[in-house]
Amino acid sequence: MTAATEWEHDVHRRLISGDQDALGECYDQFSSFVYGLSQRVIGDRRAAEDITQDVFLYLWERADAFDPDRGGLRTWLGTLAHRRSVDYVRREEARRRRTERVGNEAPTTPDVEEMAVAIVTAERVRAALETLPTEQRDAIHLAYFGGKTYREVAVVLNIPEGTAKSRMRLGLARIASVLEQEGVGQWA
Repeated sequence: MTAATEWEHDVHRRLISGDQDALGECYDQFSSFVYGLSQRVIGDRRAAEDITQDVFLYLWERADAFDPDRGGLRTWLGTLAHRRSVDYVRREEARRRRTERVGNEAPTTPDVEEMAVAIVTAERVRAALETLPTEQRDAIHLAYFGGKTYREVAVVLNIPEGTAKSRMRLGLARIASVLEQEGVGQWA
């Protein structure tokens, strides 16, 4: 074995045993190589720093993934750095294309007629709601404007669930009848 290979076997054993000094030695020896490789692929200094940190974190957490009998540590770290850098470039390109695609979509302008119908309908629904008996109006108001379920309406009004359902059903039927008589919602 050559001296470098002996060192790689030694540092590998030390990394696996959790020796932080071994990681420091690897970082001192190869961090500029890993950073330089990432910087050339990515072209972004901060991203290259992140990749470098990621590569050495991976070496620390998964030292067993490196096998000195299969190749040198420099080559292995370079392969990790290159793969992560290419993945970064691909992610950024995909993000850029998504952003560009969304930016190029024409904003939809609301249809003035649809907006007018919606406003008139909402006003008529509110007016019809006010004509209901108090118990029906309260149940519908809690459910549709308060976001409550029929069970929650029953609890708030201190009535049985079936009564809450009936009040809402009767009230909605009356509102629908009023709107139908007025012709609201039939402008299609």
